[in-house]
Amino acid sequence: MIGGCRVARSKPWDVDDELWAVIEPLLPKIERRTRRPGRKRHPDRLVFQGILFILHTGVAWGEHLPQELGFGLGMTCWRRLAEWTEAGVWPRLHEVLLAKLRSANAPDFSRASVDGSHIRAFKGGVKTGRSPVDRGRAGSKHHLITDATGIPLAATLTGGNRNDVTQLIPLLQAVPSVRGKRGRPRRRPDVVPADRGHDHDKYRRLVWDLGVKPVIARRGTRHDSGLGTQRRVVERAFAHVHWFRRLRNRWEIRDDIHEAFLILGCALICWRRLRSALAR
Repeated sequence: MIGGCRVARSKPWDVDDELWAVIEPLLPKIERRTRRPGRKRHPDRLVFQGILFILHTGVAWGEHLPQELGFGLGMTCWRRLAEWTEAGVWPRLHEVLLAKLRSANAPDFSRASVDGSHIRAFKGGVKTGRSPVDRGRAGSKHHLITDATGIPLAATLTGGNRNDVTQLIPLLQAVPSVRGKRGRPRRRPDVVPADRGHDHDKYRRLVWDLGVKPVIARRGTRHDSGLGTQRRVVERAFAHVHWFRRLRNRWEIRDDIHEAFLILGCALICWRRLRSALAR
């Protein structure tokens, strides 16, 4: 309350002008037909806020999207999400925000951390499998790689029965070329620590081939290597990712739609980190 007046707090799905200035240039331009225009296309900014509403609250697309918010119909938001996903908007948004973070000296590429997290897949679909940690129920798995401070660099989606080690190389390869400073863009971390689940000499060689030093605990060794402390940042990053209710479970049959939510969530985490870095 300021000066005796109540100030309305912004909702997490509200898009301010600064964020929209980053997103709008990435959206595909749709030319409206002139001869038979039909119904006017709902504004992209409002539809994007509807997508964020679904991501944050986890509600169903149809009747649970409140129409009084002005975001349009749930099916309109779903179709626009699919359209923008096909156009590759979300990886580009994530890449742009990583570049802005690098220009603010925020990402630390001296070390990266990787991990995976199971989620329930209620409707099945591609990239699901019998989860070994959920009584064999259908599930998927989020895989995440972060920098040394917990900034998400890349994320992948697999079936719930996939071993974390199988995504070690795809995660490293999924890290985009991060610009933001003069000279060559940065893409690979210097070191990647991993737990005993990644203890395979084959993958050590593959990591070395990418120019990254693997620091992977060996099975049967003592639990005092200090890797647990280094990997705590990726566990904290997963807590931030799963703060978005839509990412706590998988409701989408289409794997690309769920992966779009996953990458969008990572991009929003980067946006928060960027605002925090610029505020210092």
